[in-house]
Amino acid sequence: MSTIASPLSAPERQPLLGASGLGALAVLVLGTLFLGYAYGVKHGALFLVGGGLGIALYHAAFGFTSAWRVFIMDGRGRGLRVQMILLALAVMLFFPFLASGTLFGNPVKGFVSPLGTSVLAGAFMFGIGMQLGGGCASGTLFTAGGGNARMLVTLLFFIIGSLLATINFDWWVALPSLAPVSLVDTFGAAGGILVSLVLFAAIAAVTILVEKRRHGALESEPASKRQGVSRLLRGPWPLVAGAVALVLLNFATLALAGRPWGITSAFALWGAKGAQLIGIDPSAWAYWQLPPNAKALSESVLADVTSVMDFGIIAGAMLAAALAGKFAPSLDIPLRSVLAAVIGGLLLGYGARIAYGCNIGAYFSGIASGSLHGWLWAVFAFVGNMVGVKLRPYFFFEKKILSRADG
Repeated sequence: MSTIASPLSAPERQPLLGASGLGALAVLVLGTLFLGYAYGVKHGALFLVGGGLGIALYHAAFGFTSAWRVFIMDGRGRGLRVQMILLALAVMLFFPFLASGTLFGNPVKGFVSPLGTSVLAGAFMFGIGMQLGGGCASGTLFTAGGGNARMLVTLLFFIIGSLLATINFDWWVALPSLAPVSLVDTFGAAGGILVSLVLFAAIAAVTILVEKRRHGALESEPASKRQGVSRLLRGPWPLVAGAVALVLLNFATLALAGRPWGITSAFALWGAKGAQLIGIDPSAWAYWQLPPNAKALSESVLADVTSVMDFGIIAGAMLAAALAGKFAPSLDIPLRSVLAAVIGGLLLGYGARIAYGCNIGAYFSGIASGSLHGWLWAVFAFVGNMVGVKLRPYFFFEKKILSRADG
């Protein structure tokens, strides 16, 4: 059975970039130039931002899935507390500009979605899928890009699940719902920030109480043998450093695209494009008749901002894995683990579409947009994670819990 060296044991004398790293770097550079020439400078820059997100996600091993699982199973809350830091930084940076409606002279708008039955059901499905699939939306992309072959299975069925959800998307959104609510619109930028910070502090306090009660002390950040430039290039990064990088890159997305970072709408588009290749025409489905979706379906995927950023994440994670000396894909995947990836991927894809987003579009960017939908998503996704954790033993054999294991 093959083994992959950890960043802490990888020899520092290894070449900075192998063939995979050079290939990923070439994709990022040439892709940025091509997209900038074909679709405009901002489009090319967003591909590069996606690359930065992939590097940050991989080097910080910034996993939403593992952080939630570790807290549910072991009462360790360091990962959740860092997520609260992530969200706190985001709302302080985003809310003033969302309130004004402009950033650097360009119009900007957040992700603010209805509070509906579809959100409850979709977030719950997504939560189960996180634990069975082994990652969230961002986790699936960066671990697949980093060479995890199993996550390619999750990604494939994530795409299929996203497409399936567009078949009856209109039925889901017709279910009872409340109008979108924005903390920015309701309380203003300052008031919305204050309310949000109180909620983040309350969640962090709960994790501290639980962790101290179960373990007596809080978990500390693992030590790294690498320091300085070597750690910056090869990783692993501290979780907080990863959080800061993700917030800044999401803000760059807001500035360039006029809206925050999202991931999973691209998966539905990829699925629809694939369906067309095998003779299925999804254009008659209500979801694909919505003007933005119809436009995306009629154009190249390279014209789609979310797709371009997703491609960038994969390339960036591949580059980071090469720098860390860990890009070593293995096809030795247990059958039950493959089955979990299939089921998890379908739940992730279907759930994200009907819930108006995933851990990025609904949770991170939704809460950063001041949307109450993001908070509702978080609650029901966490409940889904609790169920998913109970189901994991049927598919995985886990000797111990690792806080930086999954995406």
